[in-house]
Amino acid sequence: MIALANEVVPMRLAWMTDIHLNFVDRASVKALVAETREAQPDAVLIGGDIGEADSTCRLLENLAAQLDLPVFFVLGNHDFYHGSIAAVRAEAAELSKRSPRLTWLTGTGVVALTTRTALVGHDGWGDGGFGNVTRTPVRLNDFEFIDELRNAGRELPVVLRRLGEEAGSHFKTVLPEALLAHEQVVALTHVPPFREACWHEGRLSEHDWLPFFACRAAGEALQGQMWANPHRSLTTLCGHTHGSGECQVLPNLTVLTGGAEYGRPRLQRIVEVP
Repeated sequence: MIALANEVVPMRLAWMTDIHLNFVDRASVKALVAETREAQPDAVLIGGDIGEADSTCRLLENLAAQLDLPVFFVLGNHDFYHGSIAAVRAEAAELSKRSPRLTWLTGTGVVALTTRTALVGHDGWGDGGFGNVTRTPVRLNDFEFIDELRNAGRELPVVLRRLGEEAGSHFKTVLPEALLAHEQVVALTHVPPFREACWHEGRLSEHDWLPFFACRAAGEALQGQMWANPHRSLTTLCGHTHGSGECQVLPNLTVLTGGAEYGRPRLQRIVEVP
């Protein structure tokens, strides 16, 4: 377990997601840094889609250096474009080991933000758990630009399901530990873990898109743990759909989905935790 604080002091978490820094110039990054620093956070959460396979880790290092704050991140599907999931994840794990500022939550256990609040996270994936992968007419760029998906052929549904199960297994491992020692947990992920959290242009995503825009395995893991711990609370932060929204899955389980626009990276909000 990583401990950031030993006393019960409120923390301010600057949350951003789907910032796609490979599409913007230095001035846009500088503006994002200024906006974030002006909010005076204690740490930064980045919910994936930072760049592409050849740029994600470099962009993270540059952003963290300018922010000069602890940065906790997960990876999104775009972060693997023109490369492989395995290779980018290995690079992210190595970056997390060598950098004093950057922590890849998928490769990490429980982060104790305060004595009352913990942080956990996983990249997640659209695992086909909602809708029908084989019948939907939707085809994503993921299937052409990510090695493991391009090479999957007829096994694509199996590969997607396995990626989702990785997220579910991770949360089933780290969340009980976090809930045992903390009253409140923040979970950071890229893909919405519930269909009710798949917001796009002010509406929930249509049925044909749901197989690729929700991670059912992660949602079932999160919901199961919160059913079993009614006196604890969980706030889940996700993105991926580029549409903002909020849903209350259980009385003690809230999901916030971040909005985004290509070419205009921005701070979603400050999340304050006790």
